[in-house]
Amino acid sequence: MQRGLHIAKALHAFLPDNYEEAVQVLMASLTPEKSEADEMGLAGFFYLPHGFFVSEYGLDDQHNGGHDPFETSMLALHALTMRFTSEFAIRTFLIQQQERTLEQIALWITDPNPHVRRLCSEGTRPRLPWGKRIASFVADPRPTLPILESLKNDPSLYVRRSVANHLGDIAKDHPELVYATCERWLQVGASADLQWLIRHAVRYPAKQGDARARKIRAAAC
Repeated sequence: MQRGLHIAKALHAFLPDNYEEAVQVLMASLTPEKSEADEMGLAGFFYLPHGFFVSEYGLDDQHNGGHDPFETSMLALHALTMRFTSEFAIRTFLIQQQERTLEQIALWITDPNPHVRRLCSEGTRPRLPWGKRIASFVADPRPTLPILESLKNDPSLYVRRSVANHLGDIAKDHPELVYATCERWLQVGASADLQWLIRHAVRYPAKQGDARARKIRAAAC
């Protein structure tokens, strides 16, 4: 992560001073987007500096000739997440411009590309590994629950696994909220795929012996 940030700062020294012009150069260098819902492996980390560039310089209009760079940044993150992932970069926007960024994420929930839909869940996880912790979501995860509701029956396992891991994050601080959510999903007739998601979401508290989590896992079979 530190290397990616270092490269982003080096890019800033050589790309055009204007942020929008610099992003156009970066976007012109991208390889074709990926539409398959599979893991991208380590090769995608080539684009980690691109994401850092957006998160470091894409929030402040001082880097963009006094013009708001938000829309340009969102277009860049949308493009990048189809080559690697924007889950790390978007967190800076959620921390500094939460409502505005959540509005954009709401538009991406129905995107035809599974990597974009996954970003909606993975990028908003309160405690994403390697990523910046979103303290407001750790304290109150309710703003992300509509995202999980929308994606819980996504056709892609890649997306559903992210929803499960997101719920697992929330369960570390608000287990009762996660248990109530999972129980409600079970009551309305969960599909086999949704049952797997629910089991995955509460696996850690169940392993630790939590009786309610174990009961949920038993019911989701």
